[in-house]
Amino acid sequence: MDEEEAQELDFFPNSELISVGMDTFIHRIDSTEVIYQPRRKRAKLIGKYLMGDLLGEGSYGKVKEMLDSETLCRRAVKILKKKKLRRIPNGEANVKKEIQLLRRLRHRNVIQLVDVLYNEEKQKMYMVMEYCVCGMQEMLDSVPDKRFPVYQAHGYFCQLMDGLEYLHSQGIVHKDIKPGNLLLTTNTTLKISDLGVAEALHPFAEDDTCRTSQGSPAFQPPEIANGLDTFSGFKVDIWSAGVTLYNITTGLYPFEGDNIYKLFENIGKGDCTIPEDCGPLLSNLLRGMLAYDPAKRFSIQQIREHNWFRKKHPQTEPWVPIPPSPDTKDRWRSMTVVPYLEDLHGYSEDDEDLYNIEDEIIYTQNFTVPGQLVEEEAAHTAPNRSRGANKPVCMNGTETVQLPTKSRAERRASTSSSRKAISASSKIRKLSTCKQQ
Repeated sequence: MDEEEAQELDFFPNSELISVGMDTFIHRIDSTEVIYQPRRKRAKLIGKYLMGDLLGEGSYGKVKEMLDSETLCRRAVKILKKKKLRRIPNGEANVKKEIQLLRRLRHRNVIQLVDVLYNEEKQKMYMVMEYCVCGMQEMLDSVPDKRFPVYQAHGYFCQLMDGLEYLHSQGIVHKDIKPGNLLLTTNTTLKISDLGVAEALHPFAEDDTCRTSQGSPAFQPPEIANGLDTFSGFKVDIWSAGVTLYNITTGLYPFEGDNIYKLFENIGKGDCTIPEDCGPLLSNLLRGMLAYDPAKRFSIQQIREHNWFRKKHPQTEPWVPIPPSPDTKDRWRSMTVVPYLEDLHGYSEDDEDLYNIEDEIIYTQNFTVPGQLVEEEAAHTAPNRSRGANKPVCMNGTETVQLPTKSRAERRASTSSSRKAISASSKIRKLSTCKQQ
C-alpha cells in the first residue's frame, strides 16, 4: 500500500507513523530525574536459620551468610542443588563424603559442620558451617606483592600444621591444601576447609597409600605429576603445605607453566629455585617440604622441630588486614542478615507476600532423599510395620528428625500473631515510658 492509498483510507503514512510513534512512546528525561529504589530485602527462613547475603560462589554451589535464630550465632551455609551436582564428576559422592568426614571432626583449625538441612521438594541441600570472615587467598589478592609478612605467615603456617596433624591423626588425607581452602575467623583463627576430595584411610590400613588425587594442579607433588599409581597421602599434604608456605611468603609459586601439561612437566622434574629474600632458615624448611623423593620429604614432626618453625619472628612489616567486602566495601564485614531482620520484625499485614519460609525442611545426616528405606531393610521390616506412617530413615540407617509440617497459611498466621504480640508489647513499653516522663 502506497502513501496516497493510506491517506484515502484515513491511515497515517509511514513517515508520519514513525514520527508519531517516537513522540508518543519515547520520552527523553534527564538522568537527575531517575529515582532508583533498591529492592526490599525479603526475609527467608531455612528451618531455624535466617538467610543473609551471598558470600561467594563455587563450582558446587553458592555460599551465603546465615543467622541462627535460637543461639544468634553467625553462620555460613553452602547451598547445593542436586541437579547441578549430577553434572559435576563425582559431585554427589564428594559432597556425601565431605559431610561424613566433617561430622566426626572437632578441631580448632578445621572448619566445623553445624547442621545439614534438606528440601526434598526443591532438591536442595544446605550445609550450615561455622562462619569465617575471609579466605586467605582473598587477603593475598588485596595486597600488591601477593604475600604476607614473615611473622604473619609464620602464625598461619603454625595453625595449618596443627590442623593438618589432627586430620592425619584421624586417618584423613586432605589432598587439596592451598590458600583458597584456608579460611580465617574474625580473631585470625585459621580453618582448613573443603574436604570434598579428601580421603579417609581404612582404620586397619598398613600405611597411608592413596591411589587417586583431584587437587589443584599447581599444588600437586612430582609423584602425582609423573602419574604414579600409588603414593603416600600424608606426604602429598606436606608438599601442598610447602607450596602454600612458599606462596604466602614470596607471592610466587615454586613451579609454573603456560598450561597444565607444561606445569606438570616442570613439577615432575622437581627443580625449583627459592628466592634469596627467604633467608637460610626458611629456604631449608622449604627444600625439606618440597623434596622430590617422598621418603626424604619432611614429616610434620620434623617441621615442628625446625628452627624456622620454632623461631619468634620480629614484626618488621605492617600486618596485612582483612580487606573490605568486595561488594559493599564494608571494612568491618558487618552482618548482612541485619536488613532481613528488619524485614522480619518490621512486619505489617500488607507485606505478607514479602515473607517467605522454605517448605519441607528436613534435618538429615546424609546426602540422601529422606523418607526412603534401603530395599533390603524395607523387605525385612514391611511385615512387622504397623499401619502408621513410615518412619524416615537415612541410607546409613540413622533416623532423620523431621520438623512438624504446617501449611503456609498456618505458618503465616502463627508468625503474624507473634509479630503482633511483639508490636503490642513495644507499644505498651512506649506508653509506660511516656507516662513516667
